[in-house]
Parts: sequence; structure tokens; C-alpha cells
Amino acid sequence: MDFSNIDFDKLFGSSDQTDPIMMLIWILPIIIFVFYGQRIQLAITLGEIKKGIKKLEGYKTNSRNELIEFVKINMNLEYDPSKKIDKFLDYFTIMPVDMDPNGIIAKVRHIVRGREDYSREHIKSLSPQTSNLELSKIQTLLEIASSLQMIYKVINHLFLTAKKHNNYPLILPLQMILPLIIEEAEAMSKAIPGFKMAQPIGDGIGPMVVGKMMLDTKKESIAFQTVFSETMYDGRKLFLLKAEGPNSTVGRPGDALESIVFKSKPDFIIMVDAALKMEGEESASIAQGFGAAIGGIGIERFQIEDIATKNNIPIFSIIVKQSVKEAITLMTKEIADQAVNVRLQIYEMIHENTKIGQTVLLIGVGNTVGVQQ
Repeated sequence: MDFSNIDFDKLFGSSDQTDPIMMLIWILPIIIFVFYGQRIQLAITLGEIKKGIKKLEGYKTNSRNELIEFVKINMNLEYDPSKKIDKFLDYFTIMPVDMDPNGIIAKVRHIVRGREDYSREHIKSLSPQTSNLELSKIQTLLEIASSLQMIYKVINHLFLTAKKHNNYPLILPLQMILPLIIEEAEAMSKAIPGFKMAQPIGDGIGPMVVGKMMLDTKKESIAFQTVFSETMYDGRKLFLLKAEGPNSTVGRPGDALESIVFKSKPDFIIMVDAALKMEGEESASIAQGFGAAIGGIGIERFQIEDIATKNNIPIFSIIVKQSVKEAITLMTKEIADQAVNVRLQIYEMIHENTKIGQTVLLIGVGNTVGVQQ
């Protein structure tokens, strides 16, 4: 084929003359993005964050409304407790000065427990005849609603500050952490129905394992909202310890351990608890390790570690891995089914590390809502 007579300029619309309109179409966006690109990006990002904040506001409002409704129904109140509950939700805790860390744990314990006792007594004052089970559920729901309200306030503050100053670098950290914050807030919001009905949650796998071992034993209260019993296994004495179920509580295992050691020092401590899994790890998988497996802000863990160190008691742990959502919502079948495997691993650990005639303390760590003993 002969291509010599084809006019390629006409074929492809090429011309030596530059079209001013085409130049504007290409140049104007470049100029706009050079001078206003960050503002455009800020507007888009703020819009996305605003949607997330709307979700947080919804979780906050829903948790407050459910708490008020639950209080009205279960405490048989003839008046509207909304104002008093709103007052509870706005309570804050100021941590002690830590410039000199010596003695900081005792100070934190004093403030945190003081807050817990104050909240419990003032909730009970709404209706003194309320049972301990209902009281513990209301206190947990109050903590959830208070946490969701604080999360919303902090995130909304960062959002409005960045928007006020049109500061894109200020909004970047918020954009990065917001998905994680929403995930945790959503988990807390979905945990409310389970606590209202006193159903076991994922975090209760430790108390569930130990509670089943306590069923045919004589139980006694050894610390605040904490129960203790004794049994035998293959020539070893077993001390069993967990929070008092089916209340929504984690008990005070640190105080309980102090009382146990004072009466009869155990030779070995095993702690069973739930633990957050990493992304990619299989949910409900079991792992063994060393040290005190217990969450929270560190008060109970410090106390347990301190007592064990002073008395030269080794601490071993068994954990059941799960996500944040699984830990605080209704216990899944996969997690519940691991109770048998955990118990078998406890017996295996006892055989491998103790001798006949020795004493083992088994602690079921976690919220024992819905779990008997």
C-alpha cells in the first residue's frame, strides 16, 4: 500500500496553529492545583472525616439513650433520670502527677478505685433495692456511654480545630487514626445488647474456663467481687480464682492474690485471659507464654507481678486471641469451643512444671458477665 499521499496532519487533527481554548483547558487545572490544591484536598478530607464523626455521634447518642431506658426499666424509677445520668457521663478522671514515678501505682489505684466506688454508690442511690447483677450491668453500660462520649468530643475537637485553621497537616493524623477509632467505637456500641442481657463476652473466656472447674467446689469471697475455691488434680492442690459471676465485673485479682499468699503461698501461677490478635492471625487461636496476662491500665498487673517477685513465684499464661470486637461482644462459638482445649493445656502445663504435693494458683482473668462458678 502506498502511504505517500496520505495527509497525517488532517487524519489526526494536527495543526501548526495552537488552539487557545485547548491551552486553557490544559493550563487552568494546573494553575488551580498549584495554588489551591491543598485547600481542595483539605475540603475532600474534611468531608470524609465529617462522615466518620457523624457515626461517632450516632454511637454516643444511642449508648446514652439505651442506658437511660435500661435504668428506667430495671430500676423501676418513677422519674426521669436523664439529668443525673448526663452528670455521670461528664465525669472525668485526673491522673496523679508522675514527674516522680516512685509510688505512682498506689496513687493511680487510689484514684481509679475511688471513681469506681463513687459511680457504684451513686448509681445505687437511684434505687437502693437494685440487685448487684443489675448494678454491675448499669455501671458497665455507663462506662461504655462515657467512653463513646469522650471519643466523640476529642475527635470532633480535632476536626473543628483543623477546619478552623484550614490546616491540612493537622488533619492528616486524624485521617489516619479515624478508621481505627470508628472500629473500636462500633465494637463498644455493639457490645451494649450483650451486657444488657448479661451474656458472656469474648473477654470472659478466662473466667469461663476457671468457673467450670469451680462448679463442684466450695466457693468463698476473697476480695471485692472476686471468688476463690480449692480442689485437687493429680496430687497437686489447685487454687481457683475468678471474678464473681454472673455480674459484669473483672474483680480484683491483685488483692485476692495478696490474701492467698498470706495464707498459703502457691508454688506456681497460671493466668488465663483473652488477648488481642494481630491482623492476619486466626481468631480463637491459643498461645502460651510467661508473665502476667491481664489488661487494664496496669494496676492489677503491677500488684500481681510485685507479689510474685517478692515470693519468687513463677507466672505462666495461656491466652485466647481475638479481635477488639470479639473481646467485648457476645462470645462466638469458636472462642467458646476453645474452653476445653485451654483446660487441657492447663493440665499439661501443670504436669510439665510442678511436682506432686505442690500448689498451683489458676486465675481466670476477664469480665465474667454471664459466667457462673
